[in-house]
Amino acid sequence: MKLKNLSILTLGLLSFIGVIWLGRAPAMSLSSFHTAPQTPGAEIIASSSVSQGHPIAELNKNALEQQAEQLYQTGQFSQAIALLKQLNADYTAQGDQLGQARILRNLSLVYQQTGEWDAATEAITDSIELLKGRSESGEQTKLLAETLEVQGKLQLSRGDPEQALETWQNAADIYNQIGDISGATRSQINQTQAQRRLGLYREALRTLEQVNASFQQQPDTRLKAQGLQSLGDALQAVGDLEQADNVLRQSLAIAKKIPAPESAASTLLSLGNTARLQQQFQAALDFYQRAAAESPSPALQIQAQVNQLSLLVDQKQESKALELVPQIRANLTQLPLSRTAVNARINLAQSLIKMAQQREGEVFAASHGEIAQLLATAVQQAQRLNDKRTLAYALGNLAGLYEQNKQWNYAKELTENALLLAQGINASDISYRWQWQLGRLLQATGNREGAIAAYSQAVKTLESLRSDLVAVSSEVQFSFRESVEPVYRELVGLLLQPGAAPEQANLIKARDVIESLQLAELDNFFRDACLNAKPIQIDQLDQTAAVFYPIILSDRLEVILALPGQPLRQYTTFLPKEQIEQTIESLLNGATIRRLRLSTKNILNPAQKLYNWLIRPVEAELAASGVKTLVFVPDGALRNLPLSALHDGERYLIERYSVAIAPSLQLVDPQPLAQETLKVLAFGLSEARLGFQPLPNVLFELEQIETEMESQVVLNDSFTKVNFQQAIETFSFPIVHLATHGQFSSSADDTFILSWDSQISIKDLDDLLRTQQGTRTKPIELLVLSACTTAKGDERAALGLAGVAVRAGTRSTLASLWVVSDEATALLMTTFYEELAKHQATKAESLRLAQLRILQDQKFAHPYYWAPFVLVGNWL
Repeated sequence: MKLKNLSILTLGLLSFIGVIWLGRAPAMSLSSFHTAPQTPGAEIIASSSVSQGHPIAELNKNALEQQAEQLYQTGQFSQAIALLKQLNADYTAQGDQLGQARILRNLSLVYQQTGEWDAATEAITDSIELLKGRSESGEQTKLLAETLEVQGKLQLSRGDPEQALETWQNAADIYNQIGDISGATRSQINQTQAQRRLGLYREALRTLEQVNASFQQQPDTRLKAQGLQSLGDALQAVGDLEQADNVLRQSLAIAKKIPAPESAASTLLSLGNTARLQQQFQAALDFYQRAAAESPSPALQIQAQVNQLSLLVDQKQESKALELVPQIRANLTQLPLSRTAVNARINLAQSLIKMAQQREGEVFAASHGEIAQLLATAVQQAQRLNDKRTLAYALGNLAGLYEQNKQWNYAKELTENALLLAQGINASDISYRWQWQLGRLLQATGNREGAIAAYSQAVKTLESLRSDLVAVSSEVQFSFRESVEPVYRELVGLLLQPGAAPEQANLIKARDVIESLQLAELDNFFRDACLNAKPIQIDQLDQTAAVFYPIILSDRLEVILALPGQPLRQYTTFLPKEQIEQTIESLLNGATIRRLRLSTKNILNPAQKLYNWLIRPVEAELAASGVKTLVFVPDGALRNLPLSALHDGERYLIERYSVAIAPSLQLVDPQPLAQETLKVLAFGLSEARLGFQPLPNVLFELEQIETEMESQVVLNDSFTKVNFQQAIETFSFPIVHLATHGQFSSSADDTFILSWDSQISIKDLDDLLRTQQGTRTKPIELLVLSACTTAKGDERAALGLAGVAVRAGTRSTLASLWVVSDEATALLMTTFYEELAKHQATKAESLRLAQLRILQDQKFAHPYYWAPFVLVGNWL
């Protein structure tokens, strides 16, 4: 088991609109406390003065409100609630409705942190009623807007993003009416949270662009620095990391100029988080170190240190990590009892566990007993704070430690308690972890049915978290393979029990789970959840197609086969995951490494092994069924595989069947190619540009396409991003052909195609090709990318290819996994369009015939020349 460190973000998937454990100062909160104006000379009264029975009327209420805010900011929620209740009673006795409304608003904010949703709802409702029942004044109007901000946060937390969006829009309107630019901007940033939850990603980005433009016109103040940091965090959440970095650097520059040390340190933490997401690990470490060194706040300092430790452990820089541990331990003793202190202990424990795991049982600086003591202390402190969310997380992590020690009963009892707490406060982001943990424990103790039920609940919870999972939590972004992906795979492993007669219900469920994983991975790739999936049966698509779901598990390769009109089939090959991936790598190397004399010796052995695993067990069924097309929904490293090059000992797979790829069958638009005159809008780059080599045969390739189909061709310096956009919006062509360099990567930021003047990112391509834009009324039938390649050394690079296919708004995408000779590409493309123009073959069959044409040419017979071309999406 790997306990994932949560030091980058809150304990789970909280939005950035509240005070959260995000490595930034609480003052950055977009839904912050509101207090009465500070009386000159007023002092903060220690919390003990209230508990000792001093009459509240004798104390300065403004100072007490400031004290309550401080308790809230430091995570001392139960004390903050007690103090706010006393203040509310005092304001009520005095008949001060504005004071009452303000206190109730703040009380709702604290209740939201502790997960007491009903109490939070009652408090905010009472606050708004008090404000609406008064004659309007400047102070009352502003307080109403601030109260609506908190109400929107509550509505979003309770799963009503549409209402939250409306509430925040109302708040922004009020702020604009009274000329409060800062408040209006805050509300706009909050609106993007609701917009993302509703799938309105473009609207969210446009809102953030407006916010950024507004900030640029404001003078440099502490408020602007804090607002820019919030904007940077919001941009990070929607996946615009480059812009997030730019905005955060502006915030830092202003905070340094003013100066505002705490604001600067907080922004350094956000910059570290952003750099970590960009996989710029040294830069992230530098930001964390600077934040720790420059922070005037002990709480902020320790947040920076635990972030730094987490990253050092992930990067296996053990000596530096060990140097940091004593500093964190020492600083922990200086922190007052608060959520920050509890979280720091949990984070430290998680990093120590991971360091111990990396040593594989060797003697380590921290014993299991010491780690257990850290977590036990965290549990006790969370109980004292009456912080149910933090308590749920502390208990679950302590249970995880018992799980490691195989103390199943203790682990199960603590996990169930943690899960009950998390579910009681609707903390789904925590619940799925403990459902997953409970599933592992039940499996370990032989309760397979109970384990399947627990895992199924975890997957269901993850589905409900879909938008949060990919766009809010940076922690999940870079730990997807550790904290999300295994939940799906382990459930599939439980459902597909080798050696037992497979049950159709379990096979169907396993197929659905792996489809869900494919969607989750693509969501994670894009950092948003805007893929519209719909269940489709293979019979509805094509009665002459077979669909293969090859699934790589830790100890075996499972394949689920769907044949039209037949029950699902399952077959298993027992091999370690490492051996499967080595064979895939051998085939790729044999296919792509160019030699003076290309030989098939290095490719046939792995190609035959993979054929034996994937196809051989069902050869007879395939032949008897009469299928013509094999559709693969590939998993893991299989995505990078040129499946048409699998070999049965006599022939390549492409010589028997057409081959297509589907990122998920649920993402395939089932419409066949329209039987109409096909027209091509073609763009080409034959000259060297922006550091890329020339592609001289692009001219010949596009000339040949023009001879086969009605075409409009744009070449070289005319192929600019602006011209591309204008052409797409102006002309309605069913086929768009791009003969230019491009790269597919496991990172959306590194997936692009090349135009004359720029790299067009996958997100830009998405915007340019979407059918809603311009005058186009029909979707693009086919997008052809004829000179692209998958990023070398990136085992998940084909995610970029799948990403282009599903996000470009096209029904099908034809692309190459690596760049091959211009001459072979031109020949293949010419034949492909020639066959497509006849209207007698599907897209998959047209590609097969084109590949056979290349294969039969002795000069291009090696798979290097024809195997990289793959059809993704609709194969009809």
